[in-house]
Amino acid sequence: MNKQQLLERLDRAWEDLKESYAGLSEHELTETGVMGDWSIKDIIAHVTWWEEETLKYLPILLKGGKPPRYSTLYGGIDAFNALMTEQKKSLSLAEVLQQRDGTHRRLIRFVQGVPEDQCKGGSGFRRRLRLDTYAHYSLHAEAIRKWRHYRSS
Repeated sequence: MNKQQLLERLDRAWEDLKESYAGLSEHELTETGVMGDWSIKDIIAHVTWWEEETLKYLPILLKGGKPPRYSTLYGGIDAFNALMTEQKKSLSLAEVLQQRDGTHRRLIRFVQGVPEDQCKGGSGFRRRLRLDTYAHYSLHAEAIRKWRHYRSS
């Protein structure tokens, strides 16, 4: 996969995620129970903070470094997610959407500037990008669709 194909994959998965909650009202976007206690707003904030984490650690990977482990920093990924959920809970839907858009634009600009060889499979860069972005988007898009289907049944 070259950089252009990677960017296209990111874009398709991103658009699919946004499509999964398109047309919902503010009330529906903030209704809890989509994934555990999370609302769609919480899921959007979650995806955004993982893009922020990606932007924090991809430069380290590009330089051959190794990001710290979440188990060491926070006691694990679940603990990190709980901490970030609590920090983002008070944000309005408008603030969450604004952060979503700004962070995603920064991520795309960053990937556009990455050397072509880092975009191929097998690199630490590519693995981190996949786990924190397009594979992650798909997981949450599917959960939102299931919730919407369940609600409409």
